[in-house]
Parts: sequence; structure tokens; C-alpha cells
Amino acid sequence: MAKFQLIVSDPKSKTSKAASLEGTKAQALVGKSIGEEVDGKLLGLGSVKLRITGGTDKDGVPMRFDVQGAARKRAILSGGVGYHPQEDGERRRTLVRGRVISEETMQVNSVVVSGAATVPELPKEPAKEAAKK
Repeated sequence: MAKFQLIVSDPKSKTSKAASLEGTKAQALVGKSIGEEVDGKLLGLGSVKLRITGGTDKDGVPMRFDVQGAARKRAILSGGVGYHPQEDGERRRTLVRGRVISEETMQVNSVVVSGAATVPELPKEPAKEAAKK
């Protein structure tokens, strides 16, 4: 079963919020690709429309909008997501993941298109709460 960390950015208030999605809420994102809009009701976020902007897989490999499918591929990149060249004209073959969200995706980045973002906060970890006391 899919489990995602959903990052929602609100350009109006210039804030980002994180939520954890599991079960049927997470299954609503499987098969969607970068650039598609998703209704927040399917994700349990209320009346908000979200546009998927990117994400990473379980090993931290970034998703790239111009790579087809959901598989990992070694693409020659000259810049953008997944590679930042040190010199002008430098290109390198780099591991990136396709634009389609799959079961192996861990983090999904999105931006609010319309509506108010009402994303619940993540539960605090017990180790952090014990360290504060």
C-alpha cells in the first residue's frame, strides 16, 4: 500500500505545510503525473485544488517532468531538476525518476491552485518531545 509525505505550498501566504497520506488517500495520487491538478477532497484536505510539481522516491532520486513513465532512468542533463552544472555547457548522465507517481514515490510536492490550504500538521515524534522535557 502506498504511503506519501505530501508537501503543500501556498503561494499567497508563502508557506508550506506537510501531511502524511496513507491508504485510500495515497492511492488517489498513484498514476498521476507532474503538472496534473488533483482535488483536495480525494486527499482529505477540504475544498482545495492542488497541482503536482515534483517529488522524490524512497532513495531521494528526484522526479523529472520531461522523463516518461515512473521508472528510474539515467538521462544526460545540462541543468534543471536533478543536476546543477559547475561550468557552462557541462552535461552529465544522472539518475532521475519519471514524472508519474508510483508506489516507490515517498515525497510529493504540490502547490495550491485554488481554495484555502487546510493541511493538518504532522504528529510530533516522541523522541523530539522527550528531548524537550
